[in-house]
Amino acid sequence: MHRSLLFLLLPLAAASAHASPAATFDPMLDATVQHYHLPGIAMAVVDNGEVVFTGTRGERRAGSGERIDADTLFKIASNSKAMTAAVLARLVDRGRLAWDDPVIKHLPQFRMHDPWVTEHLQVRDLLIHNSGLGLGAGDLMLWPEPNRFTRADIIAGLAHLKPVTSFRSGYAYDNLMYVVAGEVAAAAGGKPYDQLLREELFVPLGMTRCQAGSWSVAKVGNVAQPHAPRDGRNEVVSADADVAPDLTSMAAGGIRCSLRDMTRWMQVLLDPSLVPDWLSESQRRALWTAHMPMPLGERQRRWDNAHFSAYGYGWRLSDMDGQWKVAHTGTLSGMYSSLALLPDRKVGVVILINGEGEDARTVLMQTALKSFTAPAQQRTVAGYAAQLQAEAAHRHAAGHVRPDTTARKPVEPRPAWLSGADHPAATQGVALRGAGHPAATQGVALHGADHPAATQGIAVQGLYRDPWLGQAKLCPENGTLRFSVDKSPRLRGTVMQVDTRWLVQWDTLGADAEPWLQVQPGNPPTLTLRAIDPDIDFSYDFQDLLFTRIGDCP
Repeated sequence: MHRSLLFLLLPLAAASAHASPAATFDPMLDATVQHYHLPGIAMAVVDNGEVVFTGTRGERRAGSGERIDADTLFKIASNSKAMTAAVLARLVDRGRLAWDDPVIKHLPQFRMHDPWVTEHLQVRDLLIHNSGLGLGAGDLMLWPEPNRFTRADIIAGLAHLKPVTSFRSGYAYDNLMYVVAGEVAAAAGGKPYDQLLREELFVPLGMTRCQAGSWSVAKVGNVAQPHAPRDGRNEVVSADADVAPDLTSMAAGGIRCSLRDMTRWMQVLLDPSLVPDWLSESQRRALWTAHMPMPLGERQRRWDNAHFSAYGYGWRLSDMDGQWKVAHTGTLSGMYSSLALLPDRKVGVVILINGEGEDARTVLMQTALKSFTAPAQQRTVAGYAAQLQAEAAHRHAAGHVRPDTTARKPVEPRPAWLSGADHPAATQGVALRGAGHPAATQGVALHGADHPAATQGIAVQGLYRDPWLGQAKLCPENGTLRFSVDKSPRLRGTVMQVDTRWLVQWDTLGADAEPWLQVQPGNPPTLTLRAIDPDIDFSYDFQDLLFTRIGDCP
């Protein structure tokens, strides 16, 4: 039998209760790497507070021969949130702030769209996704990286993000509030946030490789690079320069740590006696208290036999086969992480991946935890992978699929005029011109020369501005029509036409991040973006943008 198939089919029962941890977890790790063709991965398991397994596979940079080890740095993405919450808890212990402090006590410049919310939003609210903003609202100020948005820009931009629910009425995952939380910590602690992380977390806990703020990649060394699949192989995307910048997203998802660091983090969380003076018992409880109910998904019910789901301070809380579970995941382009704890058993599992590994981390974590919560069920990596594939097939069959946009062609950057709002093509997002214009032969929807808008002089091309994302351009460049956002260099692309619609084909982002582009008539005209892929990452919150034309192209 082929080795990779053997790994996939190996039942958990083969690693019996008396088997060594390596015999239990090595096959899981190998099966995951084989099935998902990962460039690299690192995994550790803690049982009864002791490290019983560490495993690494693959390379820091595919094809380089540079092997991943326990000290290789990975982006932990949103697993940074628990560290931000812990820093705040340390400051609460010291009396530097209180969980129910109004945010404006520490950041007087903080503003939400609703003045009442501005006045009443507390430090605790920053951590539990209850602000009333929509899922991922404002994330385009953080990602894709690199960009030129500052933390001050984030705080200023919040005032322009309209809520989708009332304050504290429901859960919607939010990154910007964690950026604000980091600034609250810096204000209360009297030091830059990256310095607080080192002094309050990394140094006292012995997490010696973790990095935040600006640091020398060349000097620190042994750093995993993010990858994306290209033509059947893994290629590095968004590789590090010699110096890593001080990321605006640091408190929400910008920390890097090694497997050894993350293993130490799990041990200290599971066993307070390891660093007894680090955090009080009351603040430890606060971190893992269910502060905000979360929806309980069908898969979670089916896989975990779960009965509740909630958010603590930087952690997701639930039950799994009758056992308490504390967990979080982290997702960035080309980097995935997952950490889960079973506190009553002092069990922890952490997974770090430097490739597109969403399904990989899901099936590996699930299989590893089941070896503790339900070993008799004989769950396998292959079995969980098959279930995820079946879910994807069901979504596809139900029409939850990205429309076909392959029949695309560049939009010519000719003088363009919008028809009136009553014109049938006005809602299609296409450039409309007089019937006598040369573009009449290009398959573009046209209004008649005698249409009222033909004499209104409403230009489509030009400079636009969104209240929180800032200035953008819809202008000619090298014979094509281009769209670009001034402060986000990776949000630049060519405007393409598909039938009667326009889309933006990004220069450096994949098709899964492409939006429809639509210009609406008005005085002045406005421009909107809408995701094409129904499964687009929620951080591409195009639906929250509304650009207004402010001038002509340079």
